[in-house]
Amino acid sequence: MLKYLHTMIRVSDPDATLRFFGLLGLREVKRYESETGRFTLIYLAAPGDEDAQVELTYNWPPEDGSPAEEYKGGRNFGHIAYRVDNIYETCQRLMDAGVTINRPPRDGHMAFVRTPDGISVELLQDGQLEPAEPWASMPNVGEW
Repeated sequence: MLKYLHTMIRVSDPDATLRFFGLLGLREVKRYESETGRFTLIYLAAPGDEDAQVELTYNWPPEDGSPAEEYKGGRNFGHIAYRVDNIYETCQRLMDAGVTINRPPRDGHMAFVRTPDGISVELLQDGQLEPAEPWASMPNVGEW
């Protein structure tokens, strides 16, 4: 038997990443901290879909005071995708919180944003909405 458990992404600022995923509606379902391993694991899930989890892995900065590891190239990971009830409302909520909409939902169906660490997140409308402004005319920004 095979059962999907989670997708892991490394994060440099757990609080910023929790705020980002909170804007999408994900909630923390479990947390594990390892003093000896110097890391924190935070598991998030959408309410009612707790079996599909995202694991945020935060590796603590070195004890010697050297800088923490920097994560780059989130696009080589691919992306995480979530179905949303209203893509326009979701994108507006994200924009109001300062999140860049990298690929706006011009078609009323799909958008891309990035986490604070550059992980690409695809948002897919449940069904399809009619194209609407300002989204239909909004250009892409950066990479998605």
